[in-house]
Amino acid sequence: MGRLLPNRRATGFTLIEVLVALAVIAVAMAAIVRSTTVSAGNAGYLKDRTLAHWVAMNKIAELQLEGTWPGVGLRKGEYDMADHEWRWETTVSETEDNDVRRMDVKVFRGPQSKEALAVVVAYVGRTP
Repeated sequence: MGRLLPNRRATGFTLIEVLVALAVIAVAMAAIVRSTTVSAGNAGYLKDRTLAHWVAMNKIAELQLEGTWPGVGLRKGEYDMADHEWRWETTVSETEDNDVRRMDVKVFRGPQSKEALAVVVAYVGRTP
């Protein structure tokens, strides 16, 4: 009788195992790329919102420093900040107190934008 060789199993990965591993890596990489893209988009949006808020606060400060009692109604204008053109709208309205006016300031990015990036409410008191 001849000698029996021990039953050796081949080592390494099968083609199916390699394909499954590549599929898992591809899905993970796609998720990472999407996450990075969304984060970059959010950073730009948050930057615009921050600048729009600053524009609104500047307009409020300007209106408060005018020294005149603001009339009730709508004011519109444009403002340049950080190499961008912003459009603002201020609605001045009366309050229950006759010596206080409410100012609602909305700031839009560019002349055609319909979505306000910042909405700030402020009050100005009549100086004696």
